[in-house]
Amino acid sequence: MPAAAASPAPWRGQGVRVMILGLSLAAFTVIHVLISLVAIGAGIVVLGGMFRAHRLDRWTALFLIFTLLTSLTGFLFPIKGFTPALGTGLVSTAILLVALGALYGGHLLGPWRPIYVVCAVTALYLNVLVLIVQSFQKVPPLHVLAPTGSEAPFLVAQAIALVVAAAAGILAVRRFHPERFAAA
Repeated sequence: MPAAAASPAPWRGQGVRVMILGLSLAAFTVIHVLISLVAIGAGIVVLGGMFRAHRLDRWTALFLIFTLLTSLTGFLFPIKGFTPALGTGLVSTAILLVALGALYGGHLLGPWRPIYVVCAVTALYLNVLVLIVQSFQKVPPLHVLAPTGSEAPFLVAQAIALVVAAAAGILAVRRFHPERFAAA
């Protein structure tokens, strides 16, 4: 066994420079965050389109690709053991695969339409949830409000995100009927 493989967590301040896809950990993190923010922004646009029964094919492709990239790049971070972040990434990836199947395989016909909507809104919610978690961990004023992640401000932010996502999902399932819009 090589010496580097035997040492525990070499990326934690032991002088080893971690590279991911040829980038420093800091540079890779910035790219991952930017991908996530593009995914969230595109997801909000797509959700708005759903409310108006518009497919917004280019925005949808951008949302799905960048949301999938968010999950996939998240798996590349040097994490030891199973974490909530890995679990969220696995769930998000599975949900996105179903959404892609419903949209491009099922063509939103029959049950595929609500399946797609629920999967897309859930994927957006998971991205926002991770944004909330990371914000409370990394943004000093928020971290002061919830240093352990179990304080009221953190829990309220999560609850608000869940309620907004659930309400948006219900509204989107009711309103997103692009076949009606195309036939008109």
